Amino acid sequence: MAKTALTLVIIGALNWLLVGLFEWDLVSALFGGDAHRESSGLSRIVYTLVGLAGLYCIGFLFRDDVRRAAR
Repeated sequence: MAKTALTLVIIGALNWLLVGLFEWDLVSALFGGDAHRESSGLSRIVYTLVGLAGLYCIGFLFRDDVRRAAR
């Protein structure tokens, strides 16, 4: 369950990264809706930081497996 939740958080963060960098919403593009988002400069910085944090968290998906395999 924890890995599923972490995967969803990472997907959401990567979507915000796309919004922050390109003003493009992948989830809206895939499931219907307006994929282009107008944002202020400050909100785009925040979205980009959230996305970068999501990239950093990808490593957490595999951390437990590596420790268990080493035992």
